[in-house]
Amino acid sequence: MDFFNIAASAKIADGASIGQNAVIEDGAVLTENAVIGDKAHILPYCVIDGAVGENSTVGPFAHLRRGSVVGKNCRIGNFVEIKNAHIGDGTKISHLSYVGDADIGKNGNVGCGVTFANYDGKEKHRSAVGDNAFIGCHCCLIAPVTVGNNCFIAAATVVTENVGDDSFVIGRVRQTEKKRR
Repeated sequence: MDFFNIAASAKIADGASIGQNAVIEDGAVLTENAVIGDKAHILPYCVIDGAVGENSTVGPFAHLRRGSVVGKNCRIGNFVEIKNAHIGDGTKISHLSYVGDADIGKNGNVGCGVTFANYDGKEKHRSAVGDNAFIGCHCCLIAPVTVGNNCFIAAATVVTENVGDDSFVIGRVRQTEKKRR
């Protein structure tokens, strides 16, 4: 472990594993389950209870809950929560999103405000997203649902049905304006 890259205010539990040349910034909390890969960068005020791959960046203010695995060369941004999910190498989830009970492939993009709705009121369900998928801002994926490889989900779409490979999906209601309401 290279302690020269760990901020004094970071809290590292016994049992946490930190790779060579990783950077852990101010206020980060790593639980006993945390596994941080070589050259990973944990920005301020993150809580890590999962695994972060080599060369990945997390935070600030991100939360990786137990069972979460972030691949290599990923970007998990500010105010992102990941719960019991696997994020493929090279995928970016830049900010303000919730990824719960999901498997996301390689080189994907999850836009701002995306929610993986995983609970139907009685049970939790998983979703799967293929490689090279682009999920636009403010989308909601209602589990269980599968999105194929090379898909583009347009902003503000609610995905309730499986999506095949190489598809473009848009699901919004046309804006209407009612005068003098």
